[in-house]
Amino acid sequence: MKVLLVEDDKTTIDYIAKGFLEQGHSIDTASDGHQGLLLATGGHYELVILDRMLPLLDGLKLLAALRATGDQTPVLILSALGHVDERVKGLRAGGDDYMTKPFAFSELLVRAEKLMQRGQSQPQQTDLTVGLLQMELLTRRVTLEGQELLLQPKEFQLLKYLMEHPNQVISRTLLFEAVWDYHFDPRTNVIDVHIAKLRRKFEELGHGELIETVRGAGYRLRQRH
Repeated sequence: MKVLLVEDDKTTIDYIAKGFLEQGHSIDTASDGHQGLLLATGGHYELVILDRMLPLLDGLKLLAALRATGDQTPVLILSALGHVDERVKGLRAGGDDYMTKPFAFSELLVRAEKLMQRGQSQPQQTDLTVGLLQMELLTRRVTLEGQELLLQPKEFQLLKYLMEHPNQVISRTLLFEAVWDYHFDPRTNVIDVHIAKLRRKFEELGHGELIETVRGAGYRLRQRH
């Protein structure tokens, strides 16, 4: 197993690294978020163990940036933030598992090995298709009925989330947490603004009906062939 550990506490780094090396695994370490993201996007790791509170770049922002590239390397979040809301936030941000500190290395190793096996059995997804819509995750290219859509980063992330849940009604709260990664303020209209921008771009290609507003519930991406 080739592991990347992104952690800023030296004692924890030494403890985890020693344990994985003793088990015959390879491990690289990064002590801040910027270094961690650089290694994660170029190191071809089988697993990333990620702390939440990191210097320079927060762990969840690192995770969001990694997932935005289309990288689906299993990520195990290891954090002192153990409240259920924090665990949910970590998993929704793209984490595959979440452990709280303090922890037992034996449990960490078992969870890591399970995630690695899962990652090997599931090929990395590189594109999404919903009816006439196609999204290439690695190149961030989006086409509708063969015509390219030029999307801003948040528009891309918003559409990606909708495409991952086609024909499902997605609440504004879920969209806000998935794309903006902080608690939803019911007074903000940022979701509505970005949905309107996406819808206008669809309308220009004659498919404004693809995003449906479900009054009082949220939005739905309709699958049309």
